[in-house]
Amino acid sequence: MRRILALASGLLAAGAVVAAPAAAAPADEYVALGDSAAAGPLISPQDRGAPGCLRSERNYPTVIAARLGLRLTDATCSSAKSQDVYRTQQRTTSGAMPVQTTKLSGRTKLVTLTVGLNDVGAFPIALSCVDLPGAQPCSQRYRRGGHDQLMARIDGHGPAWGRMLGAIKRSAPNAKVAVIGYGNYIRKGGCASQPVKPADADYLQSVINRANKVMAAQAKTRGMQFIDIVPIGRGHDMCAPANRQYEFGLVPSGVGVPIHPTALGMAAIGRYAARTIER
Repeated sequence: MRRILALASGLLAAGAVVAAPAAAAPADEYVALGDSAAAGPLISPQDRGAPGCLRSERNYPTVIAARLGLRLTDATCSSAKSQDVYRTQQRTTSGAMPVQTTKLSGRTKLVTLTVGLNDVGAFPIALSCVDLPGAQPCSQRYRRGGHDQLMARIDGHGPAWGRMLGAIKRSAPNAKVAVIGYGNYIRKGGCASQPVKPADADYLQSVINRANKVMAAQAKTRGMQFIDIVPIGRGHDMCAPANRQYEFGLVPSGVGVPIHPTALGMAAIGRYAARTIER
């Protein structure tokens, strides 16, 4: 009897082993890089682990990770320039920040990136487009003798952006790299709700479009995907009602940073990028 009970016990134990579910495979690693357009400054809740980066826990990388079932390491940091992606970012509200590419490795399967506008001083440029009494229109300020200095500045940054993308590829040789552009900030001709003259509104968006074009060319040269989010922002720019805005205006409609994505915008960018990455 004891031998029978022992045999039965052994069979039950073996059955339990066979029936036990296999452990879930670990999710693939996804690393997000970039500046405030990816980080989401002032969008609540903020990541307390990196206060100097003003990084939201509801930014577009979190949306992409959730939709694609990936394990996110978010290295985005507000105020980052392209060189800060592969060098130490010195100036934040909490001091120096680690090099973003140190989060990459041969195990990384997906990298997203939005960066570049801080290289050319786009934020102060946008503020210079505010229609103030006696102020020179920004659409004229950067043009001298038929030469647009700002557009030339953007074009001149192409090689530097290429070097940055090369550094990403070397640090994550097995990853798919998706470069996500900047959005549709203001509609053609502007609007009454934003203090920008029609010509300056068009010029401001043309600066964004030029940066996207230059970065897209650098990404394409290196076999990387460029995701243009301008089309999804039409009708959701800073001129739209607050409950439809993907971008805060020069006069923000809520708690947020001017000419930066809203929480609604981050969600839309994340959904669109996730669909495009899957293709």
